[in-house]
Amino acid sequence: MILRRYLLVWSTVALAGIVGLLLLTPLSWLAPWIAGGYALAVAARSGLSMLRSLRSGSWGLDVLAVAAIVSTVVLGDYWAALVVVLMLTSGEALEDFAARRARSEVSALLERAPRVAHVERDGEVADVDVDDVVAGDRLAVRPGEVIPVDGVLLTAASLDEASVTGESLPVWRAAGSSVMSGAVTTDTVVAMRATATAADSEYQAIIDLVRAAADSKAPFVRLADRVAIPFTVGAFVLGVSAWLISGDPARLAEVLVVATPCPLLIATPVAFIAGMSRAAARGVIIKGGAALEQLARIRSAAFDKTGTITRGVPIVVRVEALLDDVGGVLGVAAALEASSAHVLARAVVDEAAQRSVVVPHATEISEQVAQGVSGIVDGVPVRAGKLAFVAAEAHPEWSALAAGETAVHVSRDGRLMGRIVLADAVRDESATTIARLKELGVDHLVMLTGDAVDTAVQVGSLVGLDDVRAGLLPADKVAAVRELAPRPAMMVGDGVNDAPVLASADVGVAMGARGATAASESADVVVLVDDLGRVLDALLIARRTIRIAYQSIGIGIGLSVLLMVTASFGVLPAIVGAALQEVVDVIAILNGLRAGRPLRAGSAARAARR
Repeated sequence: MILRRYLLVWSTVALAGIVGLLLLTPLSWLAPWIAGGYALAVAARSGLSMLRSLRSGSWGLDVLAVAAIVSTVVLGDYWAALVVVLMLTSGEALEDFAARRARSEVSALLERAPRVAHVERDGEVADVDVDDVVAGDRLAVRPGEVIPVDGVLLTAASLDEASVTGESLPVWRAAGSSVMSGAVTTDTVVAMRATATAADSEYQAIIDLVRAAADSKAPFVRLADRVAIPFTVGAFVLGVSAWLISGDPARLAEVLVVATPCPLLIATPVAFIAGMSRAAARGVIIKGGAALEQLARIRSAAFDKTGTITRGVPIVVRVEALLDDVGGVLGVAAALEASSAHVLARAVVDEAAQRSVVVPHATEISEQVAQGVSGIVDGVPVRAGKLAFVAAEAHPEWSALAAGETAVHVSRDGRLMGRIVLADAVRDESATTIARLKELGVDHLVMLTGDAVDTAVQVGSLVGLDDVRAGLLPADKVAAVRELAPRPAMMVGDGVNDAPVLASADVGVAMGARGATAASESADVVVLVDDLGRVLDALLIARRTIRIAYQSIGIGIGLSVLLMVTASFGVLPAIVGAALQEVVDVIAILNGLRAGRPLRAGSAARAARR
């Protein structure tokens, strides 16, 4: 498949090998004819493509590539012609691969979408294709399954709605509440009645948004293309002028030899690849040169809250003890929660381990859905969970929980021991990252979240974000990002619910460390390390890479122009010019490789002033 798809790349490599072998035989005289003929055939193919592009008003490096191939063949430098052909065909192959990769985000969403629904009909539960579900069907959704269609709950349920709203904590929904497809059941079998088909439900709407956003992205003009027109026109004007003035047609060939676009064809991609490699070393994957160039120009940025500004998982923020000490409260809670699969249970157990709390042995453990856990510790009944379940008669004079906080209460022998307060904590690096982005000239910073307004505003104030928009569904986020100014705009998020907005932003950045496949596939940049500060690193690397790429173009073109002017006077033989052009190429390429070096304080400062 790969061989057939990128046939020209492999053909060029194979032909170069054949030509090299021919040079070792008595048939060496065939080598220039085979190499030159092949190079001219590829040039003709590119020329036809170039003509089609010209009709649509588009110029590009194909003009330079065709000129380089023809001039090197005319001058008998067939090895140089094959090198240019390889660069041209491999560039096309990389662009094709990137396009195929960009379309895969829809596939990632479809892989997660439920395919089977458990429908109750005639008193029996039958598994049917999710597309066969109609409004009015009664469904059963088992623990851990994705709700297949929008509907109304017939039984109360604890739901993980992170895929739809971005909320990290499970949400308790009473019977009669509306529920959106894409949410995941956590505790028990849930009964619901469908109110829409799969095609008309929320999860399918997310898939459609990703597809539409990906298809609507404007084609991106490659960095070197913007130099192609003046450089190409200038080379031909100079060469023809030298020919006409001197009457010597060799002047044109001599000018074209030193006008080969290798600094553009090679040095710029080298800088981009080196920059992307440096980003990868920092745990950031940048998907192609277009994404890197857009990232370097970012003027606005939007952030999801859960899993991006915050850690995305609950942690213990404080323990308040009434009976015993803090360790005693944590120990009893951890003893009960150790066997629970609830998201809050893991946080309690981890906190007890981190504080080296002695956890007693609990027996006769029993969990009541959406209430809490009970058991026996040292012969005494203990409970952990909601206050009404743990100690219904207790009325502690505690301060009210802050926005975004929840509590696990603990009792022993019916008496309230204390409570453990948990929250989705703000990342340590969030405030610093926001502040540095402002210093770098990112003028508009906003947080977009599906969470409650109070929680969102509190988190925004902690990290220095004044523009906070809460209670948003995926479509609302897409609309908000499309309205951001100045452009280009970057969106940073994670989770399936962020996939549409990541695809619609000029640059989508996915915090992919937690395995949010759809978000990672939709994004242009993926942060593999669970660190928001790596977004800042990526922006600095992108800016430095673009600066070095422009330097490489400037050095290559500047030296080439100097050589072209010299050649136009007839004092630079073609063979000498070809050798000097190779020196120019090496200089430009070596400069491009600097983009792969680690960032230094001076580099970061220059990027900040950009």
